Amino acid sequence: MSKTTLQQSKDTYSAYQQNSNKFVDDCEKSVSQYHQSVGSLQRECFESCRKLVESAISSQQEFANRSGINSSVPEAVQKITNDVIEASNKTFTIQNKVAQAAIDTTIQNIKAFNDNAKSFAELNRSVARLCIPAWSDKQQ
Repeated sequence: MSKTTLQQSKDTYSAYQQNSNKFVDDCEKSVSQYHQSVGSLQRECFESCRKLVESAISSQQEFANRSGINSSVPEAVQKITNDVIEASNKTFTIQNKVAQAAIDTTIQNIKAFNDNAKSFAELNRSVARLCIPAWSDKQQ
């Protein structure tokens, strides 16, 4: 290969590396902004749900009080309601722990891949160094 060809190759790969880095950096910024927007949307949705429930309970309570409806709940019904809510909260907590464990495992797997990527690249370079002289000799 001539010196000019080697210089072009270096420039091509440098340009490719620079463009790749810019693309990844821009994606990282976009993802960060996306996460912030989704977090804000979730907070607004939870606040809306909270206000909706409070409003519904308040208006029903006012209606019951003004119309003289007995709104007392038997103890058994109250216990069942409390048990259902407690079970729902436990289920949600377990689901959250399982999801977090899966995410943590995925992160560890990606880190392991990243740690090994350099080794794989060096292995590929070593194979190329071994094969290229043999391939070059056959072409001549």
